Amino acid sequence: MWSRIVVAVLSAATLFAQNGDKPGEAQEPPKGVVAPPAPPLKPDEALKSFKLPPGFVIEVVAAEPLVEAPVAMQFDPDGRLWVLEMRGFMPNVDGRGEDEPLGRVVTLEDTDDNGVMDKRTVFIDGLVMARAISLVNGGLLIGEPPFLWHARDTDGDGKADTKDEVAANYGSQVNPEHTSNGLLWALDNWIYSANHTVRYRNIADNWEKEETVFRGQWGITQDDYGRLFYNSNSDQLRGDLIPAHYLRRNPNHAGAGVNYPVAKDQTTWPARVTPGINRGYQSGMLRDGKLARFTAACGPVIYRGSTFPKEFYGSAFVAEPSGNFVRCNLLTEKDGVITATNALKNDEFLTSQDERFRPVNLHNGPDGNLYVVDMYRGVLQHRIYLTTYLRNQALSRGLDKPLDMGRIYRVRPANAAKGTAPKLAKATAEELVRALENPNGWWRDTAQQVLVERKEERAVGDLKKLALTAQRDASAIHALWTLQGMGKLDSETALGALKSKEPMVRVHALRLSEPFLTNNALPQVLQLKGDPDAVVQWQLALTLGEAKDPSAFTALLELLQRNEKNPFIRDAVMSSVTGRESEVIAQLKSVWSDRSNARNETLKALARAVAASRNGRRVGDLLEIAAKLEKPWQTAAVLDGIAAIIPPPPRGRPAPKAKAIQLLKEPAGYSGLKAHKDPAVQKVFAEADPILVWPDKPGVSPDDIVRPLNAEQQKRFDAGKELYLLTCGACHQPHGNGQEGLAPPLTDVDWVLGPPGRLARIILHGVRGPINVKGKVYEMEMPPLNVLDDEQIASLMTYVRREWTHGASPVAPEEVAKVRKETESRQEAWTEAELLKINN
Repeated sequence: MWSRIVVAVLSAATLFAQNGDKPGEAQEPPKGVVAPPAPPLKPDEALKSFKLPPGFVIEVVAAEPLVEAPVAMQFDPDGRLWVLEMRGFMPNVDGRGEDEPLGRVVTLEDTDDNGVMDKRTVFIDGLVMARAISLVNGGLLIGEPPFLWHARDTDGDGKADTKDEVAANYGSQVNPEHTSNGLLWALDNWIYSANHTVRYRNIADNWEKEETVFRGQWGITQDDYGRLFYNSNSDQLRGDLIPAHYLRRNPNHAGAGVNYPVAKDQTTWPARVTPGINRGYQSGMLRDGKLARFTAACGPVIYRGSTFPKEFYGSAFVAEPSGNFVRCNLLTEKDGVITATNALKNDEFLTSQDERFRPVNLHNGPDGNLYVVDMYRGVLQHRIYLTTYLRNQALSRGLDKPLDMGRIYRVRPANAAKGTAPKLAKATAEELVRALENPNGWWRDTAQQVLVERKEERAVGDLKKLALTAQRDASAIHALWTLQGMGKLDSETALGALKSKEPMVRVHALRLSEPFLTNNALPQVLQLKGDPDAVVQWQLALTLGEAKDPSAFTALLELLQRNEKNPFIRDAVMSSVTGRESEVIAQLKSVWSDRSNARNETLKALARAVAASRNGRRVGDLLEIAAKLEKPWQTAAVLDGIAAIIPPPPRGRPAPKAKAIQLLKEPAGYSGLKAHKDPAVQKVFAEADPILVWPDKPGVSPDDIVRPLNAEQQKRFDAGKELYLLTCGACHQPHGNGQEGLAPPLTDVDWVLGPPGRLARIILHGVRGPINVKGKVYEMEMPPLNVLDDEQIASLMTYVRREWTHGASPVAPEEVAKVRKETESRQEAWTEAELLKINN
């Protein structure tokens, strides 16, 4: 079955060459916009096309023929530059030949120490559309979807002679714009990717893998505190304000603080006329002939170098290859919430008049400067979304070739002194610990990784001292995580760091104290209940969820009461009390007698989490508690939370029958709630009551009780799960909740649970926006999967209609075959209006 799926999906990719077109859509070039010539420029000519703020300069570090079509890079501990070349990307405007093994990784060296690379060694070649590299454990991780490899040079000739498989599910080959990349060794010693839901680490030569949340599209970075930042094409900067694994503890509550929209402003200010973008003909895409908003944001980096003026430290730089520029966002923080603003009003940090300047990744360097990876191509848009408009632009203006160019640039202050070349690979333990105090984040990150991978015993004493006495908070935090990565962090050091004067050190000490919470550490952790810093309170609310002691639960209630207006701390508490939400409601009934909007929302959120579990026993207990609450507003809030799991009705049409919560019998308290005299309670009870079902409830038909799948249907469900993870999971996510800015949710959605004929048509022919999903309008396009056979589509439909506590009917292949025959002449994607007419 698996091999059939792979073949079908890869075959489907060849059908999408002009899938960017919308049927009947006029693609006339914008009037009055004349595209200036865009000839390929030599490196010295390209330098003249750039504009930077006063005081900055840009320099060529490497260019063709030394490097070709670069998409990712990394400096090793001794300053050699490793570069991934995606030479197979779009060899022509139809994308034919992308499966040729043209990719390679090269190492570049500056042998005469003049700042320009002059020696090239091919480390590995024969790669197919590889997109990510990371130096790890004496070798190189290479992301070549669907594989993640670890390649090593075992004989010292600079070339890989072993290549071991780390994973066989590192993204998909189907769509290069939406597959795994990044491979960032983060502060917590895990390796994270963009566009992927697994993190990795190597322990004693064994690769450990752990589920994580989906992050962004292309590129991933971190700040001094290990907070991860990423983006998607039209959403320039998002970030995890807290470690995402905490919020995963409660699958029934979408807590705040992860995938947070750090940058709200998507307006762009390129220097050059940019008609050559994929939808340049659409209204609003261009302003005076120039890109008006982000459409290809990628490759972000948090600047942590030592040469830029101090106001730039911690800024977020974002590449925009369609607009031929790099944005600089200044980041401000209040109570742990980060906000980005453009550093330059109505302008960009680095702009170019050269249309072929394609910055696709940004990096910090060991010299403290900013490095720009320029793929240097005329055609950037992949064929899957390529429009006829852009195809014609490329051919008429000769943008489809040449393909053998590429640059890496250095951006630095004009007066920056030449940096010291790193020699960390064989540095002593003392030198590596000292590097953790370097003002340049690259040195700190690299020294930590070297120490962790070496398990440098001689450094342990100095690391413990640095963790408790460092002048720079980042240095203390690095020392703590280095000890953790080496397996040498003890409770004395972790708990000692709780007393630091620096709030972020206390935050990380809380995280790192969690393994010791069963060893008399909890009393010291609880001393931070009164910490004056909101970020520490936030982390404490997360950490206490790892403790099983009753005093931790009591402290969580106190934190919730003390911070009742802080939605982030409320969500942190909810992640920590997973499964005990009803108990929290019962505890709050007497202390929260007076109503406020914040209290009402908290009780509603707690009740909604219980209802979303669709656990009949838990929901029954909740109803019993609701009937005993002291104030009618409390009862109404709980019932409102239960009703909140009912999706809003689709726009302009009646609501479908809501998915029921299955109870074994009438719950205690139900009759009292039904007879409640308060009008507000009566209203929300009437809304919640229809989804509460049990076998002898009046008005409940046998059809309301979900029937288990038979053996054949279960087999189809299992096959559909595999198919879903391969074809749909990257965008809609394994949990079905979609992802902000990219794909709508599939859980509790009428498009999935309603008439099977609608969903079958979407899969067979695709759908294009605008389309309303759970009350939100999505301007998106989903390509068809009509190369899948009827059995595969029936399996996929059965899976999504019965997963995630769904109870909709399974689908047989005969149903799909019927729809396929009825629509066999259709060539275009469906619209919402058309699909709403389908009722079977």
